[in-house]
Amino acid sequence: MGEKQVMIFALDDSDHSYYALEWTLDHFFPSPSISNFKLIIIHAKPTPTSVVAIAGPGTSDMFTLVETDITKAAQKTIDKSQELCDARNVICEAVEKYHASILAMGSHGYGAFKRAVLGSVSDYCSHHAHCSVMIVKKPKPKV
Repeated sequence: MGEKQVMIFALDDSDHSYYALEWTLDHFFPSPSISNFKLIIIHAKPTPTSVVAIAGPGTSDMFTLVETDITKAAQKTIDKSQELCDARNVICEAVEKYHASILAMGSHGYGAFKRAVLGSVSDYCSHHAHCSVMIVKKPKPKV
């Protein structure tokens, strides 16, 4: 048997992600000797949606100008860092780096509005990763 294909699993700290990992292991890795894949798990945190602000008493005009400049510089650094460390980019780069034939990941199950506002890592990867993408959805609880 030749070299095994690479499967990358993108993990975050959500219950959906852990469910998807468990499902993937159960279905693709019943035992290490049986699987056709070499599994690489990457942990990618989604971009935080908070805003950084500098707070403090500012009584003079000079302090206000300095505070504004510091806030702008901090925001610029945060924006660049988020761009470089965005989970979507990290995951797609890992697919390229390891020559993955499949990318597996969970889905948070956002509705159309929330997905449009926040963006969806799984949606982005399904369009931009240069391999097959498997999105494992956690079943909704039965009522």
